[in-house]
Amino acid sequence: MNEYDSNRIAGLAKAAGYNRTQKANEIDCYVLNTCHIRAKATEKVYHDIGRLKKNYKNKKKPIVLVTGCVAQAENNIMLEREPYIDAVIGPQSYHNFSKILLKLNEKKNKLNFTDFDVVEKFDQLNTIRNSDSKVSSFITIQEGCDKFCNFCVVPYTRGPEHSRSPTEILKEANELIQNGVKEITLLGQNVNAYHYKIKSIEYKLSDLIMELDKINGLKRIRYTTSHPKDMTKDLIECYGKSKKLMPFIHLPVQSGSSKILKGMNRKHTREEYLRTIKNLIKVKPNLKFSSDFIVGYPGETEKDFQETISLIKAIKFINSFSFIFNSRPGTPASKLKEIDKEKQKKRLIILQNLLEDIQIKENKNQIGKLKEVLIENKMKNQNKYFGRTDCLTPVVIINTNEKDLGKIINVRIKSSNRNTLFGIKENEERVVAA
Repeated sequence: MNEYDSNRIAGLAKAAGYNRTQKANEIDCYVLNTCHIRAKATEKVYHDIGRLKKNYKNKKKPIVLVTGCVAQAENNIMLEREPYIDAVIGPQSYHNFSKILLKLNEKKNKLNFTDFDVVEKFDQLNTIRNSDSKVSSFITIQEGCDKFCNFCVVPYTRGPEHSRSPTEILKEANELIQNGVKEITLLGQNVNAYHYKIKSIEYKLSDLIMELDKINGLKRIRYTTSHPKDMTKDLIECYGKSKKLMPFIHLPVQSGSSKILKGMNRKHTREEYLRTIKNLIKVKPNLKFSSDFIVGYPGETEKDFQETISLIKAIKFINSFSFIFNSRPGTPASKLKEIDKEKQKKRLIILQNLLEDIQIKENKNQIGKLKEVLIENKMKNQNKYFGRTDCLTPVVIINTNEKDLGKIINVRIKSSNRNTLFGIKENEERVVAA
């Protein structure tokens, strides 16, 4: 979502007379778009600004803007701690970006735009064309969160759940496809909580997917990030109906222990999560999964940790993100007594080794197989091309060319490492039903 937001911010900056530059020493306006999920991101803001100040010590100071969730969470604190910052702009206010730049050009007063106004944000962004022309692109369809997991800052930095109009989403999708986009990933903090009512008709994520499925030129559909509680029957059935919905789901579980899940306020149990996985596989037997894990959450015993390990072994996630519990200020979990750091680290190593082993084996199993790969781009400084399988696994192809960009081609996998498959092109492009 931050990548999507950054692209829209760049478009808004262009409307105010600014263009992107790769020349770090010739910047007129410096924008840091931030995430508040991890503590390191907050400190990275100040480190980055410190480097900028050093580079511009004997030059005219650029306008410095901090956007995103760190700006939302720390707003006035940031302006006080770092006078070099000219404005903080929360994630629900970046549609004001052009206006803010013009105000800063007129007078050098500090600006704080951190109101929660996602309705106005979506309304204004709907009037600005998304000019992204990459093979694979994003569309934000939903923002905010009503789940209030005890460890998470998202409800406080992104606000309550709000969904965009399906009309505007489909309009943006068609614009992207006209630009040459072949794959669209629908984004939301709780993307499968999407719902939008027009008169008496209620649109869900499943309805959006089936509408996108009809669009000529679109070859692949994905969505992220999902909440297990919102993996409804109609969405599960999409995997049997849609020809373009990819057989891969990122479905964060966080822990394999129902006790810890209750303590996290996750609103699902281990058993419910496993039942959801079973129902999905029943509809789409070749479906693969990735997940998120928090290790060493307050109160986690060895038994709780082993339940997470057994869940991983049962599902065999092909790719996952895992972290030691990271207390975020203002969340209910920040008041809980943390467990021993060394114990957390040891458990994380065990869990990550298991996840890595599963991922390596999964990739090795692909050697010799013919995979359908969407070619996304030519690799920098190499005569090789990059693409992804239907399960989002990266693939490097050594014998294709520019003509295959945006095409789904058959690739024979010759080797692999933990993260990537390597292969050669075989036969012609696969025809995807329009």
